[in-house]
Amino acid sequence: MRSTRRQFVQSVGLTFASAGALVALGLTGCRRLEEQIADLALGDEDGAISVPHGDSIDEVAHLLNRVSFGPRPGDRALIEQSGVDAYLAAQLQPSVIDDTRCDWRAAAIEPLSEARAELYEFAPEEILIALGRSRVVRSVHSKRQLLEVMVELWCDHFNIVVQKGECKWMRVADEFEVIRPNALGSFRELVRASATSPAMLIYLDGHDNKVAQPGDRPNENYARELLELHTLGVDGGYTQRDVFEAARCLSGWTYGHDFWRGRVSEVAFDPKRHDSSAKEVLGVEIPAGGGKDDIERLLDIVCFHPSTATHVARRMCRTFVADPAPRSIVTTVADVFTSSRGDIRSSLKALFASTEFGASRGVLLKRPFRYVVSALRGTAAETDGGVAILDALRRMGHAPSEYPTPDGYPLEAEPWMGSLFWRWNCAADLTRGAIDGTRVNATELVKRCGNQTAAIAHLFGRAPTERERDAILAVSDPLALALAAPAFQWH
Repeated sequence: MRSTRRQFVQSVGLTFASAGALVALGLTGCRRLEEQIADLALGDEDGAISVPHGDSIDEVAHLLNRVSFGPRPGDRALIEQSGVDAYLAAQLQPSVIDDTRCDWRAAAIEPLSEARAELYEFAPEEILIALGRSRVVRSVHSKRQLLEVMVELWCDHFNIVVQKGECKWMRVADEFEVIRPNALGSFRELVRASATSPAMLIYLDGHDNKVAQPGDRPNENYARELLELHTLGVDGGYTQRDVFEAARCLSGWTYGHDFWRGRVSEVAFDPKRHDSSAKEVLGVEIPAGGGKDDIERLLDIVCFHPSTATHVARRMCRTFVADPAPRSIVTTVADVFTSSRGDIRSSLKALFASTEFGASRGVLLKRPFRYVVSALRGTAAETDGGVAILDALRRMGHAPSEYPTPDGYPLEAEPWMGSLFWRWNCAADLTRGAIDGTRVNATELVKRCGNQTAAIAHLFGRAPTERERDAILAVSDPLALALAAPAFQWH
């Protein structure tokens, strides 16, 4: 049974006077095997926690709030020791970071380690849970935090809902064969991988895009989203004619199975289903007879178009800087995106070096997934990312892979304001040990921070104000109230 607003207040021992103070401040069983393996094989974090002491969010706290899903105990001390530049350089080159602990945890999540053919042995519900668990576990425990943030960004940008057809199984391949390998690489290669992903071909009907007989019209579903969502953007200057011509370029791509030979959802080009005549997209002619190379010509046109640079830069800036993003930083990132031929790493490097990034502290509302993950990270929680966590995210409207339309979960704050009460419930459940598969040692966290006030500073990224401190320390469960406070809802 879920608690009411009054029961939440009572569960953390909050007096009505303390509740009013926070509102005035802006408040709107058995451990899983993989946890045991990780602990036994790799040990755990320990040692004192470095906490911020200033009245405002400093550079280190800001960096951890944006480049990662929030600081775990020990992260701040590492940056203070190595320096901000070294931390960013490593995050931009995640292969240099030893992520063995996280790999141990993630590898134990069945059935994600199975080959494509074996995925069909599992019920779709098992696949969906495994995908969600993997995203939570990696986001909480991975040291390659920028990679995880970018995986979330691109999974929204190239959204695929698992409920449609064989997406129930092939969404796994899309995340691990398309998104993750290309999340910090070439945008052109990312789009190419997505365009020929079995899950994307299923979701947006690319496998039904054929021009086999005179008079056949291509299926335009994927072509429209390619231009509107994935590359140029809705205001990118394309026309309905461009959508039609792009669909002609994409005709003939499909997928199929040969289970006896272990070939599952293999993508192939069928020239008999392709429109081989001349085409024109965005004023660029594509000669007749190009066959399977028509997709390459199309992607060169749309991926290197100026509107695409602006569209992608705006999404990056809305994620890492502010929403709406200042025009100046969008222009800066778009210019680097263009000059680097769509290199994602170079574009992010320019973004993080900008004055706009440094100045935009505490202005982005955490979407529910980031809120839950940052709470787990900030409290040094051990979690299996299991059904209890996924149910909490579902109640907040932000469960991985479940958004029903191609535009992905919204970035703006307004749609998420209705999740605040469920966040409070989640905070109370987390600190009192009521989330199956997840545990927090609040006493140990406070001890490592030094005291309760320091623990609040660790979570807020700054020292609490006198009113915040007094309100939080007045309750029986200060940690829960700190996680529910406005200062923890924004980053």
